[in-house]
Parts: sequence; C-alpha cells; structure tokens
Amino acid sequence: MRPPIAEALHLDAAKLPAEVFERLSRRGALLKDRRRREEESLENFGKPGRDPAELGSVMTTIAGSGVWASNLKLAQLRNHWDQVVGPAIAQHSAVADFRDGILTIRAESTVWATQLTYLIPQLTETIRRNLKGLTINEIRVTGPAAGYTRKWARRK
Repeated sequence: MRPPIAEALHLDAAKLPAEVFERLSRRGALLKDRRRREEESLENFGKPGRDPAELGSVMTTIAGSGVWASNLKLAQLRNHWDQVVGPAIAQHSAVADFRDGILTIRAESTVWATQLTYLIPQLTETIRRNLKGLTINEIRVTGPAAGYTRKWARRK
C-alpha cells in the first residue's frame, strides 16, 4: 500500500487542507471580481464618458503637444514645398534639414541656389505666416554636394 501523499511530499498533514482551501479561495475571489467588472462594463456601456475616442482626435492631441509639433510642421513644409516657392523652383530644390531654428534648403545647381538666396526674405515671411508652430531663425541655401559633375562632363 502506498503512503499518503502528504508523507510522500514531506508536507504537514494538518496544514495541507488549509493551503489547498486558501489557494481555491483566492482563485474564487479573482473570478468573482472579474464577473463583477464584466457586469459593470455592460451596465455602463454607451453612457457619456464611456465611448471610445475617435482616432483622429487622439492623434491630434498627441501631435499637438510636445516635440511632435515642430516635426509635423516640417513634414508639412516638405510636402507643400511647391506652394511655398512655386512649382518651377520646387522642381529644382528641396528642404534638406531643420536644426536649432536653421532651415537648410538644397538646390540642384548653383544657379538655383542663387535664385533661392534672393527669395530668402519672402520665404521666411511665407513660412512664418503659414506654419505658425515652426520657429525659423535663419534660412540657408546650399548648392550641389562637393564633387558634383554633370554626366556629359564625365564622358571621354
């Protein structure tokens, strides 16, 4: 005949029923609490303040506060660059960088860089008027990267 399980596991036979009951009692309390919360949620469904917020309003709240505001304004400037400088200049230039209040615009040639340099006062005013969350202290225009050569100049 086998010995009782309490002896095989070296447990105190007097405390074993209390331990089992305590474990079952905790589990029952958790289940009871879960049922109560489920009933409360069904009772409160559709009441004011319980409806989920729309995704657009949540994203607007997140984007309007903190660091995201300036990044979103910069993305808006990049997307609508042709409306700021006109379609002809926008084909030959782009917003390259924005750091510490300095907006850097890259032009594809020195001619376009010169043209944009003359437009800096107008650009500053237009950007400040249309993108109020973006603080621009200076606008820098750069030409093509160093080592730039035209394709026809490389032919032998």
